[in-house]
Amino acid sequence: MPSPTSDSQDIDIQFRGVTKRFEDVVAVDDVSLTVERGAFFSFLGPSGCGKTTSLRLIAGFDQPSEGEVFIGGNSVVGIPSHKRPVNMVFQQYALFPHMDVAANIGYGLRQRNPKPGKAEITKRVDETLEMVRLGGFGKRKVWELSGGQQQRVALARALINHPTCLLLDEPLAALDRKLRREMQIELQTLQRDVGITFILVTHDQEEALSMSDTICIMRDGKIIQSGSPRELYDEPVNKYVADFVGKTNFFSGEVVDSNGTSVSVKSVSGQVLVGLQPKSAAALANKSKASIAVRPEMISISAADEPNQNSNVAIQGQVMNRIFLGEHSEYLIATEGYGDVLVLSPKVIESHSKSFAPGDQVSISWTPEAALVLGDT
Repeated sequence: MPSPTSDSQDIDIQFRGVTKRFEDVVAVDDVSLTVERGAFFSFLGPSGCGKTTSLRLIAGFDQPSEGEVFIGGNSVVGIPSHKRPVNMVFQQYALFPHMDVAANIGYGLRQRNPKPGKAEITKRVDETLEMVRLGGFGKRKVWELSGGQQQRVALARALINHPTCLLLDEPLAALDRKLRREMQIELQTLQRDVGITFILVTHDQEEALSMSDTICIMRDGKIIQSGSPRELYDEPVNKYVADFVGKTNFFSGEVVDSNGTSVSVKSVSGQVLVGLQPKSAAALANKSKASIAVRPEMISISAADEPNQNSNVAIQGQVMNRIFLGEHSEYLIATEGYGDVLVLSPKVIESHSKSFAPGDQVSISWTPEAALVLGDT
């Protein structure tokens, strides 16, 4: 059955009203989405939000209770996983320990009917090894490889069949931080080189932000917001998204004035704070509960007797903790009426001014443009 969208030739994956139930549990709840051809798309969310089930619905490991899933414009409801034009890379790479690298990569080709000739399989395996920068590793045993190399073998095995879409189920979770960062860059480069759609499932916001063209944030089986990494970071639709994507300070209060763009919120401390309302967020009515959200890197810190004159708010506080992280310092500031406030001070700024130590009295400030006013739901 063809997809009902007129531009289906530009879409690789589409959900239309998809729901998946496991007895009384609704894992995916009336989800509709599209993934454009050649995109790097990520499902992001906490455990139990529905992201892995969504990936399994694309792969064919699960079938929807309601709605339809399309791949390349064709409905795949009822079609088993081995007949779908997708391949999957799991968190545990599931490599065959009794086979060498070349045999692992060529496994899918040998299962085809008709099976390609031996020379063709060898050629394809060698080409795919070069693609993932493992040329010359074909005769190695998989247990002789590092974690990053094993991950590349798993990617090569999935890519050798030229799938329409590559599905990645937290493939970097088993790697250490440095290697994970290196593999994030390699995955981006590989995706651009092969030009096919990558769909990633992760609970790691940094991973999703660093690699994706589009991120779909899920909660309780529903899509809360989809957009580019920058849109989700700079224009979250509510407090949940702002809290999940990056670090954020929240100051709760009640809306006292709004002109559709700028919103004034009377905080619990009694001070009126002003911020911008994200364009994609629902309008906030007067007297409704809201939160002022300010990213730590948007807050200036200075000595208590030197408040920032370019801000409409200056809050006095005491440094409780300072963590030096190389490119920036992270301060935890205790304030009266606002609680603990996180501040990130770039090294380039601290190199031209004094840093602060626990116990120092400081002033923190930000501009109205640095603050977002978000609904709590």
